[in-house]
Amino acid sequence: MKDKKKDIRALTKEQLQEFFVAQGDKSFRGSQVYEWLWNKSAHSFEDMTNISKATRQMLEDNFVINHIRVDQMQRSSDGTIKNAVRLHDNLTVESVLIPTPKRTTACVSSQVGCSLDCKFCATATLKRMRNLNPDEIYDQVVAIDNESRLYFDKPLSNIVFMGMGEPLMNYNNVMKAVEKITSKEGLGMSSKRITISTSGVPKMIKKLADDETKVKLAVSLHSAIDEIRTTIMPFNATFPLEDLREALEYWYLKTKSRITYEYIVWEGINDTRKDAEALVRFCKYVPCKVNLIEYNPIDDGVFQQASSDATHMYESMLERNGITVTVRRSRGKDIDAACGQLANKSS
Repeated sequence: MKDKKKDIRALTKEQLQEFFVAQGDKSFRGSQVYEWLWNKSAHSFEDMTNISKATRQMLEDNFVINHIRVDQMQRSSDGTIKNAVRLHDNLTVESVLIPTPKRTTACVSSQVGCSLDCKFCATATLKRMRNLNPDEIYDQVVAIDNESRLYFDKPLSNIVFMGMGEPLMNYNNVMKAVEKITSKEGLGMSSKRITISTSGVPKMIKKLADDETKVKLAVSLHSAIDEIRTTIMPFNATFPLEDLREALEYWYLKTKSRITYEYIVWEGINDTRKDAEALVRFCKYVPCKVNLIEYNPIDDGVFQQASSDATHMYESMLERNGITVTVRRSRGKDIDAACGQLANKSS
């Protein structure tokens, strides 16, 4: 019977108000329930203590709250926390809390598995089972905010959609989640503290710009040479760099927000001067910054971190051309929580 009940968080506040009016109750009751569901993140109708027992039972009879459950929490030696998140249909995704002295960042998932086929990413080895619903994305953020307050004595400060899945392939649900996260009726976080990280889906980058959501944009680039990028990110054959460049130019024209390029340098793949020069040229199309990311192995042996000399070569070439560059050290590698390692291997 449970699966025949409607997920109450799929309703808007207006729909909840209409439901209560149809039940012969006052519309404000819908607003009360909505506040419990989102601002207070109630896990059950029993939690709604300012609502009568009879009303709570009526809700129980008609609806279900498909709340996530953190099945397992792992803590890295560097303080990073990884959550194995159980969904209502028993599928699992992972999310990560990354602490630094000044901030805590939530890395959240948007799909079970992934739609794309990046050869260096553990998540890409998982078949895409389904998109996450807005409430499932929201719940990951709430869980990490609670952990941030509990373990680091500060509220969550930033969110990156950089976990499992391609967020722009689940665009509508991700944007609904962002709306709830930034709403005063939800978590009230600033959209400027949210980054959507994409492998590069030109059409959806343009839509993100048109929708004026005020989020930041990061692109997993890893090569600015089509032939090389296609070998490591095969979907690039469908969304080539020329199309991506045009979409990013459109993004900047509409938003005036600079782009972050995420870039890993691998031995024998993109570690030459020619590769660095191509990146510099690509960076000159729109204002941007580059994060050079340490590679996190996924046990296949094909991809190996390039030498420090290669990384320094990239860094110095970018700086000489006036491009902001940061070398990012990986966090949470010992619990498979670093970039590209999320593959439901919690143990």
